[in-house]
Amino acid sequence: MALDDDIATLSGAPLFNLLDRDALRLVAFAAESRQLRAGDMLFRKGDKSDGGYVVTRGAVALDAQDDGSPATFIAAPGAVIGRAALFTRIERPATATAREPSTVMRISPSLMRRVLEEFPKAAIAMQTAMTEELTVLSRGLEGVRQKLMAIDGEE
Repeated sequence: MALDDDIATLSGAPLFNLLDRDALRLVAFAAESRQLRAGDMLFRKGDKSDGGYVVTRGAVALDAQDDGSPATFIAAPGAVIGRAALFTRIERPATATAREPSTVMRISPSLMRRVLEEFPKAAIAMQTAMTEELTVLSRGLEGVRQKLMAIDGEE
């Protein structure tokens, strides 16, 4: 039953919700499950990534400042932590700490590569979704640039 629970969690997670049931089954079966106690650190800001994580139970705080200030984001079940780390090794931009007893699934870049190779329609859907997100972000940044220029008196 745990595999079905993991598939259900993945099916509601961003990007993974674009995968069909067979692809979700592969991810759920091959992903590494990790139990965390309250206060356990999943990773520290600046660490090299070893994959992305999907929270399956509990809550994980992400602290980009890493200075004891309140967490920037709280990842609840179904949240993806380290989306870029699903595809490549990156430097972690925040520290991730369990706020309560939690469970996460680690999905390595090699597992994601396998899934995308075996399920090309999923690869296309993910690429399309990420392209749309980047387009929206770019437009938003251009809007901010325009407003800043207006404030500075430039046109």
